[in-house]
Amino acid sequence: MKRVNFPVARTEKEQLNPLFTNPLEPYPGLTVDDLNRYLPAIRKADDIAMTPDTMEEGLFLADALDGLKRLPDNSIDLVLTAPPVSPWRDIGTQGRKMTLQEYYTWNNKWLQESQRVLKNTGAVYLLCGWRFSGMYHALLSDYFKVQTRITWRDRNAAKQDQNTTWFNEIGDIWLATKTGDFVFNSIMKVDGKKVQDSGVTENISNLWLEYFTAGSKHEKGDLPEPLLNKIIRASSFKLSWVVDPFMRRGSVGVAVKNKGRRFIGFETDQDSLLVAMKRIDQS
Repeated sequence: MKRVNFPVARTEKEQLNPLFTNPLEPYPGLTVDDLNRYLPAIRKADDIAMTPDTMEEGLFLADALDGLKRLPDNSIDLVLTAPPVSPWRDIGTQGRKMTLQEYYTWNNKWLQESQRVLKNTGAVYLLCGWRFSGMYHALLSDYFKVQTRITWRDRNAAKQDQNTTWFNEIGDIWLATKTGDFVFNSIMKVDGKKVQDSGVTENISNLWLEYFTAGSKHEKGDLPEPLLNKIIRASSFKLSWVVDPFMRRGSVGVAVKNKGRRFIGFETDQDSLLVAMKRIDQS
């Protein structure tokens, strides 16, 4: 398959006059050369101008809701994401955190947009912790057909949990689809007929204990690539369109690109976006 690289806009003037020359600039994981390469290439929500016939891969400095609103109807095969647990009331600012009711309403809005952009054969995989798992089940049920809840072993969850009793070591993954005809385990069911992809079939148990063990090395906010690979293989084909509305440092995008799918990602934190641009560009 032809390798796809995300565009990096650099004019001759930018090459001759770098934006940064100070090697002590506080961008963890990024060199001065990285900043000079990726900062001029940042695109925002207003730069998204896609139609069903002009879809393009890209990473955008954009709020999830703003980004999703700019995607065409019925254009995405897979939404794969882990929403933030406690976003600020005003995204992108260090203001008051959302109340539980505000958090519910905020999630409801981006999930409604996800339903609109998803193809009839598409799916949503939503990763979350136990505290909000019930809320996401209720929200997904309003717009999708909830197929199952996967439980996976997330050793990192214990570090994030403040429990003083039994510490948490699991995470939930909700699988929901737009209709009853959807891609699963590399099989497409349409009008009662199955179309087999050449992908690897998987064990279809919804108890996944093998993906995140003690000592695994990963960046904060990253998801284990073997776990992402399993989801991507099971619920998409080569060249399928995958969206992560909460991209963080781009772990979903790296896995999507390595599996030959096409990726669109949104992130509100510029530092995280720059790291994601570098990781996906170099994957």
